[in-house]
Amino acid sequence: MLSYKDAGVDIEKADKFVEQIKGFVKETFNKNVITPIGGFAGAYLLEIAKYKEPVITSSTDGVGTKLKIAQTVDKHDTIGIDLVAMCVNDLITTTSKPLFFLDYFATGKLEPHVAVDVVKGIAEGCKQAGCALIGGETAEMPGMYKEGEYDLAGFAVGVVEREKMLDGSKTKPGDVLIGIASSGIHSNGYSLVRKLIEIKGYTYDTYIEELRKKLWEELLTPTKIYVKPILKLAEEVDIHAIAHITGGGIPGNLIRVLNKDVKAVIEEESWEVLPVFKWIQKEGNISKEEMYKTFNMGLGMIIAVPEKDKEKTLQILEKEGERPYIIGYLKEGEKSVDII
Repeated sequence: MLSYKDAGVDIEKADKFVEQIKGFVKETFNKNVITPIGGFAGAYLLEIAKYKEPVITSSTDGVGTKLKIAQTVDKHDTIGIDLVAMCVNDLITTTSKPLFFLDYFATGKLEPHVAVDVVKGIAEGCKQAGCALIGGETAEMPGMYKEGEYDLAGFAVGVVEREKMLDGSKTKPGDVLIGIASSGIHSNGYSLVRKLIEIKGYTYDTYIEELRKKLWEELLTPTKIYVKPILKLAEEVDIHAIAHITGGGIPGNLIRVLNKDVKAVIEEESWEVLPVFKWIQKEGNISKEEMYKTFNMGLGMIIAVPEKDKEKTLQILEKEGERPYIIGYLKEGEKSVDII
């Protein structure tokens, strides 16, 4: 007699997995989460009285081929932080407060220890972002993925007062651009990195002198989550725009938050380009233009503020544990980003 388990889907194993993750998922809950773990839908009480015109914001993303590295070296406890970061860092560009998060985990065969580590990372990311992990989906799909493979997607929902929501329309000539340091490559550009490693004949266990660590240790450094410092900054400074530096790099992302007839001028020597980017450029003989449109180059976020607020912005971000740099300014001109 044929069963679902014979076809490769083990429902009992999936049920045990849910039991294993309940503890650390619940650690992300707050009083607004009004449904238990394991229901058909997660529910979050929106305290609407706090707002005049509340705007619900949302973001969805994945981790890209950084997943392949985690799977190759069998280390899965930080990739969930990346997943949360990619979503909530997009949300925070509007100065939205992330409320809750959901994940989608798909694999050919469920390996509970792997899935548990992934969700632990997701829960940790939610703690860092101050949001609740209220639901998710674990899909076991034999034939869709090779053994040991899985894919991740994340979904974040936030809220912001309409009059405080940023969309780039406030940027103007004279604004100062402040970059906030990244923790490394974050979660973009990994297809190029993996191709470089393949061509050079390295393994992820290769120790790189310039980085003072093995490749996998550098490449699996979690994406930095900027929610709390930016929310703090928004309380005290009139932020004009925020750009999350992801795929497309500084030019491709900063331009998305600029007004028409506003040009951004970035001074290249004004911040620390992390050693990993210098190593990638040297090893791959990659042009500077290609580097800047593929990687964050050491800046995870760029914020535009009025000139009068630049010192206050630096002070607040430093107090919040960040490394901010004045990296340029906005001036009149055709909408563009120039790196000089």
